[in-house]
Amino acid sequence: VVVVFSQQKINLEFYIDIHAHSTMMNGFMYGNIFEDEERFQRQAVFPKLLCQNAEDFSYSSTSFNRDAVKAGTGRRFLGGLLNDTSYCYTLEVSFYSYIVGGTASAVPYTEEAYMKLGRNVARTFLDYYRLNSLVEGPLAPTPKTR
Repeated sequence: VVVVFSQQKINLEFYIDIHAHSTMMNGFMYGNIFEDEERFQRQAVFPKLLCQNAEDFSYSSTSFNRDAVKAGTGRRFLGGLLNDTSYCYTLEVSFYSYIVGGTASAVPYTEEAYMKLGRNVARTFLDYYRLNSLVEGPLAPTPKTR
């Protein structure tokens, strides 16, 4: 992705704005909607991978939209500015708790749980680049922290 600011070109592949959410549970993402179906499908890959890595992330709560109310957000602004190989998201994480799939009980978020989600986001970048063959050569195995 190439962005031009003051005639300088900046490469950008991902933009993730991180926020706490006061009413919904779990972690989830907001993404943009594009007319190009292939671009829209490519944008869904990262949240799907994150859902596989993090028990506290909900793909079913993830939403792709272009609401006028959100036009000034980072993901909406940059999503319209950058070229079609960039990915812009807002990662929302509950202030309070998450529900592990298959159960009905809420698990309170702790500082360690937030840190674990951050590690799982980093692990998801590694999975994403492995999936897209952008990381060459042998990689050390990474322990699951799900």
